[in-house]
Amino acid sequence: MTESERTGTFLVTAADEGSAVLKDVHSGQVHALSSNPGVSEDEAVRGTVAPDPPMNVSWQLVEVESRWTLSVEQSSESPTSHSKSIAADNPDSELVRKERAGTGEIHVLSVPDDMTDQTVEDILDDREGLLSRAARLEVNRVEIRSHPGVVAVRYMP
Repeated sequence: MTESERTGTFLVTAADEGSAVLKDVHSGQVHALSSNPGVSEDEAVRGTVAPDPPMNVSWQLVEVESRWTLSVEQSSESPTSHSKSIAADNPDSELVRKERAGTGEIHVLSVPDDMTDQTVEDILDDREGLLSRAARLEVNRVEIRSHPGVVAVRYMP
């Protein structure tokens, strides 16, 4: 690996036939690829990018260790009783992060009952943030569950 190459986990934020844009999910650095090596929007890629000579303005994906598709969904199911008890023990607007049994995390947010729907909308509006966190956690699914006063964001395999 050369000094200018970057190895990491990237979120594909845009892709078409001729190019793609990768965002490093740890540093936030954006890499505009001069060609598309077959990646699609909403994929995570663990690999290495290198700048295109001589200007080093665009990048190439030179190695792919792994890649996986990411998704975000709003579930009609209520948060689990465990998530509800976490929310009950915390003041409004308090976020609690818990590891899931196995792989992933659950983020539980206590909110005023009348702000639950708005909170879910705000979370869904940050799709790139949700997908970046999922890629960082090496999971492929984000599920949002809600019940008046409780919003649970589940990052799952």
